[in-house]
Amino acid sequence: MVCEEELLIEKVCKLYDQISTLESLKPCKDVDSLFTQLVHTCMPPSPIDVTKLSTNVQEIRTKLIRLCGEAEGLLESHYSAILGNSYDNPLHHLNIFPYYSNYLKLGLLEFTILNQHYTKTPSKIAFVGSGPLPLTSIVLASNHLPTTTFHNYDIDPLANSKALRLVSSDLDLSKRMVFHTNDISNVTNDLEDYEVVYLAALVGMDIETKKRIVKHLARYMAKGALLMVRSAHGARAFLYPVVNPSDLGGFEVLSVFHPTNEVINSVVIAQKCLIPTHSSLENGLGSKLQNYYSNEIKVSNPLINGNVTEELVTKEELP
Repeated sequence: MVCEEELLIEKVCKLYDQISTLESLKPCKDVDSLFTQLVHTCMPPSPIDVTKLSTNVQEIRTKLIRLCGEAEGLLESHYSAILGNSYDNPLHHLNIFPYYSNYLKLGLLEFTILNQHYTKTPSKIAFVGSGPLPLTSIVLASNHLPTTTFHNYDIDPLANSKALRLVSSDLDLSKRMVFHTNDISNVTNDLEDYEVVYLAALVGMDIETKKRIVKHLARYMAKGALLMVRSAHGARAFLYPVVNPSDLGGFEVLSVFHPTNEVINSVVIAQKCLIPTHSSLENGLGSKLQNYYSNEIKVSNPLINGNVTEELVTKEELP
């Protein structure tokens, strides 16, 4: 097993060396090839613990996550522009985005998780870090939550402009997709309006920034509201930041899901505590969160194990 981990680290580091020397991370043959190799390298389930990596490899991982984030943003911007400029009804052509099928599976997974912990249909959901191609909001609004209004937050006005263009021609989503150009750290009382808040994986690239954002959400979200956070597990932590339950001060972690199929992100669902935020960890919540984490629920590849996710997909696909 040690040898497998060493081979994995060696391959990831070689890919990092190649990616870090690229002149640009904008979509092109070389960029697409290298990131595809990286994803395929990190996708298989792995017992690797990134917290135990050497200092040098830790630094490479941190830099690699930032490169992945930049490349992902450029890829989404590229395809959002194509969709918005080429089609009268962009939402009918989302399948041109190379990872669209992954978003369909992630949307179904997150909707299934949400249903397990929230029996009502949310009237308002906030998505923080929606970007120029807000596929999660689009998939959830179109396929799973047909009456919910989605408030999408991004600090980049150009990203919001591109995203708005995608939904403006759709009679339904143009009314239920709202875009806010704002740093979520500057949003206060409005956060009380949302039953559920999604936090994108790349919002808060380092853990201290992520913690500050979570602390802000814990201060202003409504008591009992749910927070959906994307994380990473195993070798996939070379692609996205890891969020541990102890990082979610002010929230009680309900479940942690680690997909083993092509859905890369882990999903953490937490509920805002009914006790004051400043006393959460002092009252022993930190150890309680760690207990939740040790009892995490792992979602396996539905194509292999025929689990509940596959059953839900089958039902969704029936006419």
